Amino acid sequence: MLSSFFAEILNPRFDSPVNVDVSKGGKVLIIGDFHMGVGRQDDLAHNGAMLIEILENYYFKNDWTLILNGDIEELQKFRMNKIQEQWTGLYRVFDRFNAANRLYKTLGNHDETLVFERDYPYPLYSAVKINTGRIPIYVFHGHQSSRVYSRFNRLLSLSVRYFLKPLGIRNISSGRSPHRRFYVEKQAYDFSLENNCISIIGHTHRTLFESLGRFDYIKFEIERLCRDYAAASEAEKGRIADEVSNLRVELSKLKRSERRGALRQSLYGDDLPVPCLFNAGCAIGRHGVNAIELDNTGQNRGVSLVYWFIEGRQMKFVNRGWYKVESFKDTSYRRVVLNSDALDYIGAKVELLGR
Repeated sequence: MLSSFFAEILNPRFDSPVNVDVSKGGKVLIIGDFHMGVGRQDDLAHNGAMLIEILENYYFKNDWTLILNGDIEELQKFRMNKIQEQWTGLYRVFDRFNAANRLYKTLGNHDETLVFERDYPYPLYSAVKINTGRIPIYVFHGHQSSRVYSRFNRLLSLSVRYFLKPLGIRNISSGRSPHRRFYVEKQAYDFSLENNCISIIGHTHRTLFESLGRFDYIKFEIERLCRDYAAASEAEKGRIADEVSNLRVELSKLKRSERRGALRQSLYGDDLPVPCLFNAGCAIGRHGVNAIELDNTGQNRGVSLVYWFIEGRQMKFVNRGWYKVESFKDTSYRRVVLNSDALDYIGAKVELLGR
């Protein structure tokens, strides 16, 4: 059962606060959880320079619309004026998108007090609706599904700023709890099923593509490879065997990093997974930045989960050979498409398998 706050803000029967129409063509980048701060406790510090470069010289120059999906400023720890002083380069990029009418910002639990900032230069929304011409997409941060965040976030913010931060204690986050992550994702998944739409969230810092996290995705990928193995040539069998072996190693590592009970939980119960939920991940990963790209131009018309990293700092699985690594100009920044699918296919599957 969705909380009343969550349903009231996000139910498509109500008018969405803003509509982005790409039904006749357009490209949208969904990215969030920057947690822009100040000084040694600034979570964005190690990815900030790369983020400025790719937003300005890859996405802005190639006519992408930018949706910043919540928790952009870390206002539970820092004051707005200090964050603005620290991140002048990033705000310059935001200004360029905004001046071109290609910037949208949703509110997260760490930056919802932006509504009280009198001079904040950008419009703010609880949710953004994207009209694709195929299936509606709703972009929202995801914390709305939690009664704790929707009712007591001001109290949580005060405890983080004046108690946890001075003591050097990391604030409690659904991004660090498998069970809280699952609850947020389950609520958003059920919302999408009930309303025959796609949801793109953030908040948990865990990437999802077509409702699958990496653990579930690897299990399905191993099953697919095993099916391909029987009909493969001898040369292909060797490649498939190596790929399955590598995936099994990664699966074992994921098992150790999550609690067993959380891994047994499933967003879709005993049913087939419906590809109605996506998560752009976050911009503060130790090994790079994740984002969702919606490209509705030409013959592409697809949704992709992309990963940007600095050469030498990437996640290990990128080195295994089945991902195409793109270099960005003469920099050390690299882009990889981790998953991609046609929007028509995703829309058809949601319609056929949804409620």
